[in-house]
Order: sequence, then structure tokens, then C-alpha cells
Amino acid sequence: MTTIIRSTEPADLLGLVPLLAGFTPRQSLVMLPFHGSRTQGAMRVDLPDPGVDQDAFAEAALQALLQVPQIDAAAVVVYTDEVAQSIPDGLLLPHLPFIEALLEVGTQAGLRIVEALCVTPQGWADYLDDLPSVHARDSIRHPSDVPGIGDVTGDQLSGADLPPSDLVEREHVGRALRELEAALDGPAGADHNPLALMVAEVVLDDLPCFAEALLEIPSGDDAYSCAALLWCLNRPTLRDAILVQWATDLEFGRDALAAQLRFSGGHGVVPDAIGEVFLGRGPRPDADRLGCALQVVRSAAARAPRDAKPGALTAAAWLAWALGRSSHAGRYVDQALEIDPEHSMAALISSILSAGMLPQWALQRARAT
Repeated sequence: MTTIIRSTEPADLLGLVPLLAGFTPRQSLVMLPFHGSRTQGAMRVDLPDPGVDQDAFAEAALQALLQVPQIDAAAVVVYTDEVAQSIPDGLLLPHLPFIEALLEVGTQAGLRIVEALCVTPQGWADYLDDLPSVHARDSIRHPSDVPGIGDVTGDQLSGADLPPSDLVEREHVGRALRELEAALDGPAGADHNPLALMVAEVVLDDLPCFAEALLEIPSGDDAYSCAALLWCLNRPTLRDAILVQWATDLEFGRDALAAQLRFSGGHGVVPDAIGEVFLGRGPRPDADRLGCALQVVRSAAARAPRDAKPGALTAAAWLAWALGRSSHAGRYVDQALEIDPEHSMAALISSILSAGMLPQWALQRARAT
């Protein structure tokens, strides 16, 4: 079901932003794309640093916004920890030069500007007012009883922390990973742990089935299943096939794995359809399926030995990006690159995030069910 929310006053619009975004932004620019009088979402980017070219940043932000199909108008809201400054002529609102640049490029692109607002610790104000004044934050009108809306009081990074894990869990997974690596990568006929051999056989015999099973029965306390996932996610050929499968289905995953193995063996090329999924193009994935996959890899990353974390963190970054959670993706990819600065997939995702590139399916309207 699609919930349609309408607002006519700035205070109403400010009350809707956390509902549209799914959180209460901080140190952020939030852009609401409109088609006619309706908006179906919110796009958030970090506010520019003081030394950044304001015009170039505004142009980049607008280009990200223009990816939204059928956009003909926009509202922008700045959430900042800075306060308005008193000047002889009245008040100087924070980030005014940036917003002026953004509104100028937006108008040049043919967009109608619905609102341009600023929320500070003092209250909120309107950039479009000739003589702006600060209104109390408690004047923001928050709608109540909106179906399907949970707690939105946290900021854009709420929920990005990995789940807790203790030393015993990490030691169990680390030992299982060492035994599994010995069984999978070591010499044949060696004396291996029978449980590690059994898990290795399951993974090698039918990796897509193993990846699918993790969505139904997450690794939980099973150190060997967690270790097997970590082993796969630290091997690009297997990692990519698993991620594509989680974004599509089991059948596509089987085709993706076969294509990846052929390519890694020097035979053929990876089909365009697989590359399109990685770039966020094509049919919109099942958000619940991606969310479950993200939960699985977050758990694996939390329980992994430090040197085995980058694959799971990078997978978490891609899944978060695919879900439209770029702030979370940035947190995971930064952690991966801190451990392994040369990690190619993490570096690629970092570049995508820096460019403000969004998956096209995140810009699609969710289908009614």
C-alpha cells in the first residue's frame, strides 16, 4: 500500500521529512523531489565542508536529484548544528551561499522550488523569506498514526553499528574459519576437522543453495556457517554471485555463479545483466530479501576476525546502498578500507558513494501490493 501524505505549510513539511526519510537527519541536506503536488521520498546528502566549492557541490547534488523520474519541483531542507547569526539587516541563516547556489541551479534546470527551509538548534527558518525569522522547533507539526511508520527519532547513522559480539563468539568463528580454509584451500587427503569438511562440501556442492538458505535460517550461533560465508565473501567471484542472487533470486544466482566462474577461468565475459544488477539497474529487488541479506552479513562481519572482515563489510556496504541507505553504506565501506586500503570492491563502492550515484531502483516508486 502506498501512503499519500500532503502538506501545505512549512511546519507541516518539516514534520513529514523524518517520515519520508525514515530518520531525523542531522548535518544534512534533504531534497524532496516532487511530481506535481506529490512527493514519494527524500534524498539526503552530507552538508558541504567549508572549503568545498559551493557551486560544484550544488550542481552535483542537483544531478543526483534529477535522477528521479518525472521530477518537476523540489523542496530542500538543511539540518545543521550551526545557529543563525544576527547581522545589522536581520538574521544570516547557516549555509546560505550553498542554498542560494543550489536554488539557482535548480531553477535553471526548470524545477519549481516548493520550499527551502533550515532547521537549527534554535528552531527553523525559511531561506526564501526576505527577512527570515526563527520559529520554535515545537511548532513543527508531526503527523500521527501514519501506517507502516516506525521510530524515526534517530539520525541517518542510527542502526549502522554492527550487532554486538563477544570474544568467545569471535574465537569460535576464527577457529572455524581456519579449519574451513584448511579444508577448502589445503592439500587433499590431509587430516581435517570432519565438521569443516562437511561444511566445505555443502558450499562447494551448491553455493547458491547455501546462500539462499542463509536468508531462511541465518547463521545464528553456527560458527561454521558464518565462517563459510566469510570465506565466500572474501573471494570476489563468489561474493559477486551471492550478492547478485540476493538482489534477484536463486535461478539468477545460479546463472551468475556459472558466468563468474567461466570469466575467472578466462572463458567468456560476464553478461551485461549481471553488471546491471551491480549498478542498481533493472527490476526493483525485494526490500525484505535485501534487508535479510544485510542482517546476515552484518552479523558475519561482527563475529569475524579483523583480517576476515573486509569481504562482509563490503557486502554490507553494497546491500545498504542497494536499499537506498547510502549513509550506512559509507560507514561499512570506510571500515573495510581501514582494514584493507587496497580492497578493490570497497574502493569502487566508495567512489560510487562519493559521486552521489544512487541505484535506479531506489528511485522507482514501490509497487502497490
